[in-house]
Amino acid sequence: MERLYFEDCRVGDRASAPARTITEADIVQFAALTGDWHPLHTDAEYAKRTMFGERIAHGLLILAIGTGLLFRSSQNIALPKFSIAAAGLDKVRFVAPTKIGDTIALESEVTQIQAMTADRGLIIARHRMVNQRGEVVLTFTTKTLAQRRPRQEGPSDG
Repeated sequence: MERLYFEDCRVGDRASAPARTITEADIVQFAALTGDWHPLHTDAEYAKRTMFGERIAHGLLILAIGTGLLFRSSQNIALPKFSIAAAGLDKVRFVAPTKIGDTIALESEVTQIQAMTADRGLIIARHRMVNQRGEVVLTFTTKTLAQRRPRQEGPSDG
């Protein structure tokens, strides 16, 4: 079922997005874009001496990729075609490191829907990013404003 409007979404709706492999280029480009050149992400020799034993991706990079994967999964979850805007991002938890070469996927579930006004509603969904070993690396909750189905005008009396 194509989700067009707020009313097309239900609590319990689930979806997953295609997996994506994290590359060294992803990490370097993110560091360049944000200015976050922390050596844990960008210096292989430094990272070898850490508890991770190698470079890991920025947590915010994985979160950004997760929101992109959420958009890709929007055909079958609570991001209706007529989404208006992101209204919030909550409960972000960086659970485990993501390393170069890890393949991550997004799993999502609608947990709450709230009608707000005659023309919009709020969809709250919980998301998990998992790697190729099934380990959770990131969890977060989104709040998305969505357009409600337009009211049908009744027949004219006159």
